[in-house]
Amino acid sequence: MTVSPVMQRLASYIAQAPKKRLPPPVAEKVKHHVLDTLAAMISGAGLLPGRKAIAYARSRGGVAEAAVVATRIVTSAENAALANGMLAHADETDDSHAPSLTHPGCGIVPAALAMAEREEASGEALLRAVALGYDVGCRLTMALDAYQFREDGHSTHSFGPMFGAAAAAATLARLNERQVRHCLSFTAQQASGISCWMRDEQHIEKAFDFGGMPARNGIAAATMVASGFTGVEDAFSGERSFFVAYGRKPEPERLVAGLGATYEVMNTNIKRWSVGSPIQAPLDALDLLLREHRFSHADVERLVVRVAHQGANTTNNRAMPDICMQHLCAVMVLDGTVSFRAAHNERRMRDPKVLALRKRIELQGDDALTAAMPSRQGIVEVTLRDGRTLRHHMKAVRGTAENPMTREEVDAKAADLIAPVFGKSRARRLCDAIWTLEKLGNIRKLRTLLKEE
Repeated sequence: MTVSPVMQRLASYIAQAPKKRLPPPVAEKVKHHVLDTLAAMISGAGLLPGRKAIAYARSRGGVAEAAVVATRIVTSAENAALANGMLAHADETDDSHAPSLTHPGCGIVPAALAMAEREEASGEALLRAVALGYDVGCRLTMALDAYQFREDGHSTHSFGPMFGAAAAAATLARLNERQVRHCLSFTAQQASGISCWMRDEQHIEKAFDFGGMPARNGIAAATMVASGFTGVEDAFSGERSFFVAYGRKPEPERLVAGLGATYEVMNTNIKRWSVGSPIQAPLDALDLLLREHRFSHADVERLVVRVAHQGANTTNNRAMPDICMQHLCAVMVLDGTVSFRAAHNERRMRDPKVLALRKRIELQGDDALTAAMPSRQGIVEVTLRDGRTLRHHMKAVRGTAENPMTREEVDAKAADLIAPVFGKSRARRLCDAIWTLEKLGNIRKLRTLLKEE
């Protein structure tokens, strides 16, 4: 059959990626996301979804190809990718890409890491694979019109990262152009996900949907083709193709628009706070107001938070601390910050001081902030008992593409997440290793810094 221009260009780009040096600013940004995702994996190892993923990986055995982070398990690349993907999204610590409605890191980085270990690839190869994964994965759901795709019940968070993981794995396996086309077809056959993950109260299925499944399925597609499987030459065009099956008015050409010029990792957000995305802007606003006006919880008469309607629905009085808007705003006022430990302290949700302050906190969905999406803005209004009213509209959240975190800020966040698990000394050594990743000849050398002692 005739291969479409979109598939020709995309497959060629993926096949040629191992030879293409990343521009220095892009390589630097990729390191930010690799370190941020590794820190999410390590901190996630002790949370319920992480513990379940580790137990599952331990039960599966498998040929020794790749390691499960924060354990001594070395298993197949597919099993390692699944477990590490779930660790990476065991909570809300990982990165996000607003236009595509995806969390690219938790699916793509674990897949790239596992495949790089399997192939004994270099740190430079890993960086190129991760950048490629973000480019393909984010473009995939944008080509489907991410917001309409979500409205139809599909999970953008599963679809996009799955194709990103497959692209990253394909380039590390050094598949040729025809093999890449087959790899994308096997990925399309595995692509799945419905957005009922919103009802997952323990975050276990959500961790699988966002991280584990995309990472595993992407690696499965690449390794099957690498072992000799053949498939459909172009799953993106023609009768009964991927874009016929999915999307109201898909735009397949968006998959290749700007490839090699616009790197989507540059448009991906890193969370300053280890909490749900809709809560980032309100915490930034509260942090600023607290530092500028130095009020305490006893001074607060009323606190009103406004975010987009979907963000309000997602975070309204949730039972999990890291996705509960009212709880985290109360913690911010009481503590002056929100640490990883505080954001995951379920006992704190029953603290009388926190509960008393929560009664004075109101969350509202806002039409204007909904219209501003995908920019996740937030407005915080604080009425103090002395009659003053404080207000801040946070438009550019720290860590977003419009207001990116510095290397030093990413390093500090990562070290704070890693140190409680591995200790300060190893946290420092791991951070330093990622900042010089392009000098690493074999990615397996990272295992000593990533495994359980």
